[in-house]
Amino acid sequence: MHINNFRHPDLHIDEFASAPGEAWCVFGENHSGIDRLIGLLAGQLTDGRADILVLPDRPSVLSFRRQQALFEEEIRNDDSEFLNRTDPGTLVREFLPDFHTHHALLETFAMTPCLDLGYRQLSSGQARKLLLLRELTGGATSLIMENPYDGLDDRSCRELNLVLEQLARRNIELLVIVNSRNDIPAWATHLAIIDDRRLVHAGPFDRIQPFLAGTGAAGQTSHQPLVAIYLESSPPTIGQEEELVVLRNGFAGYGSNTLFSGLDLTIRSGDHTLIVGPNGCGKSTLLEMITGDNSKCYANELRVFGQRRGTGESIWEIKKHMGIVSPALHREHRIPGSALQVVVSGLYDTIGLYRNASSPEIKTARQWLTWIDLPGRADVPFRRLSFAEQRQVLIARALIKRPKLLILDEPTQGLDDGNRNTLLDLLEKIAEKKLATILYVSHRKDEHRPFFRRQICLDSLAR
Repeated sequence: MHINNFRHPDLHIDEFASAPGEAWCVFGENHSGIDRLIGLLAGQLTDGRADILVLPDRPSVLSFRRQQALFEEEIRNDDSEFLNRTDPGTLVREFLPDFHTHHALLETFAMTPCLDLGYRQLSSGQARKLLLLRELTGGATSLIMENPYDGLDDRSCRELNLVLEQLARRNIELLVIVNSRNDIPAWATHLAIIDDRRLVHAGPFDRIQPFLAGTGAAGQTSHQPLVAIYLESSPPTIGQEEELVVLRNGFAGYGSNTLFSGLDLTIRSGDHTLIVGPNGCGKSTLLEMITGDNSKCYANELRVFGQRRGTGESIWEIKKHMGIVSPALHREHRIPGSALQVVVSGLYDTIGLYRNASSPEIKTARQWLTWIDLPGRADVPFRRLSFAEQRQVLIARALIKRPKLLILDEPTQGLDDGNRNTLLDLLEKIAEKKLATILYVSHRKDEHRPFFRRQICLDSLAR
């Protein structure tokens, strides 16, 4: 790969060159121009100019955008109505036609039990592992990965690093792009830094690493007082004894595959809870049962806000007290609409905005866009935003109505350190001022804040 004097309104590269045997990591924060680099390397950024532009030939690109595109393709091919039963979609084994010859790799990523699951039945982390396995077993010679560790449990991250280190030794062209300093892999031989829409440093890892400290806005956690918007209308403090969620002997699974069983869970106001466990153990399924987005909520003895599920309750009456961010919700945002409209839609719990918003609602939504540092993106179609910008907009959508219960399933996927800390600092203030109760799923140790009163590990409940 060789790039010389590349010029684009959103990205400048004076000189970048990689050679066989080098394993590159590129670090850049969310608004640094790193998304444009991904587009350039994938052959999708065609309106730039360069003196020399030698890019990988048909590179294998692993990104959230590609993961979303595959999900939407599976939705378009859904034959559930024709079959009169749930269509699981393309099975994992069908994505990996030569899986018999890659048994060790499947075991490494703990994907052997998933061979007969459809793509839409996978967790977000399992889906990312499947895409990587498909590229590796397909004989990829040039591999570009965007935030490959997001959504993966600790074991999967360790195993991924071992695999990538082996690939680097086999002269496979390898380039990992990360937004968090904590995700920069130790096996990288070379490091590049993008800041302020420019490739500012590139070279051997040990020589470039000291420049990380002076890059971007690390450590900045807000662009204004964290709770100014949240407290503007002085929402009432939640009652300490209110039962929000009660689950007795809870269970979930697909077919003969049990995710968890025997789960007793009571969430009262102020019980800020961190839910952990490996990919595929049922963390997202549990939260979807609580939100009413998984049919297992009716098979279980489950009460939400005092109402037994399956007794004629209105899902909309329940959801109006919830703020939700999840990979599933992100995937479902396939409809037209601007960033501003998506934020406003959080007031109505709809995917898309189907009514005229009032002036106060629009004003509040614009305040939230300012808080996430996207005031100038209000009228940009949601689908044209970068993945990180989309996730920030969905966070604002969840917070705008100041819900009683915040259900956050890996909400910081794709976010850099500054934006991650901005959200976590706000959540800490919300917990401190007793404004909401927080249920939070995360694989990242750097997100385990003291305000989480307890931790639930679903892996110990698998049967």
